[in-house]
Order: sequence, then structure tokens, then C-alpha cells
Amino acid sequence: MKRCAWVTDDPLYQQYHDEEWGQPSFDDEHLFEMLILEGAQAGLNWLTILKKRQGYKKAFDNFNAEKMARYSPKKIEALLQNPDIIRNKLKVNAAVNNARAYLEVKKEFASFADYIWQFVDGQPIINHWKTLADIPTSTTESEAMSRDLKKRGFKFVGPTICYAFMQAVGMVNDHTADCFCYKKTQIQKP
Repeated sequence: MKRCAWVTDDPLYQQYHDEEWGQPSFDDEHLFEMLILEGAQAGLNWLTILKKRQGYKKAFDNFNAEKMARYSPKKIEALLQNPDIIRNKLKVNAAVNNARAYLEVKKEFASFADYIWQFVDGQPIINHWKTLADIPTSTTESEAMSRDLKKRGFKFVGPTICYAFMQAVGMVNDHTADCFCYKKTQIQKP
């Protein structure tokens, strides 16, 4: 079975690639989780974050934005001592801040999915990359998303992080054309 070249032989990585990465998601809670995890990944290997994903779910109340938005300084300090997550003060504070910004976006747009998917006109962009080297680290769409998220107060949402997020949640299909997932991720919005 041929996979994208970035996938190692780690079973967790393979499962993530095969079952989640690039699958179009229109679920607000999943989109929020992935935005938080992509921000946590900045400067690190994605496999590191995947291995800590369950720790993040537990630490951040299963990515419940309403609870996260109300975290006290004491709770944030406890998070910074938690070995099950990346204990970076800027990233932890950004997650709490982003929960607040996310809730504001949901108020304005009725759903985070409606807001975030507007950057690709509501449909996945189907790319046709032959090799890993062909795939960009950012695009005009991820740059526009980054600008707008920052304007709305989000942190750790640069164009590269936004593009990784877009790949993860299926806003773009960046499985290489020889990957067995390439065709199965070409789903349209329900």
C-alpha cells in the first residue's frame, strides 16, 4: 500500500494518515481541535503532537472551547506543569486565547466551519502533486486565512500553520497522486 512519503512506519502516524489527514471535516469541534494542535506543533514534528494528542484532550477538557475560554491563571499554570502537552507558555496561552476568538467567530458566522471553509469557497481544493517536494508550505488561501484569523485575535496562525491545518482537515487534498488515500479524500461538502 503506497502512502505519502512523509508517513513513517509508526502505526500512529499511519493510522492518522490513512483515516484522518486530508479527510474533509465540517465539524466545528474537530476543526477547533486541529487548529489548536497545529499551533502547538509550530517548530516541532507532527508525530510529537500526535503522541500527545490524548494528553491534550484531557488537559484541555476535550477541546471544549467554552471551558477553555474561562481558564483561570491557576489553571494555565497547571497546564504549564503538565508533561502530557507541550509546556510552552506562549502556545498554552494562545490555545486559551484562541478558544475565546473561536467562540466569537461562531457567534458571528453561526458555525466555525462556515467561516473557515469560505477560504476555499466551501469545497476542497484537489491538488495533483507527484512528489512531496511539489507541495507548498503556504498558499494565497492560507495567507488570507492567516490574515483574517490574526485580525480576529487568533495566535499561532501564520500562513504555514494555516496551510498545515487546511491539509489536515481536508480543505486541500495534498495526498500525492500515487498515495492510496488520494482518491478517497475527494469528497464534496455534505
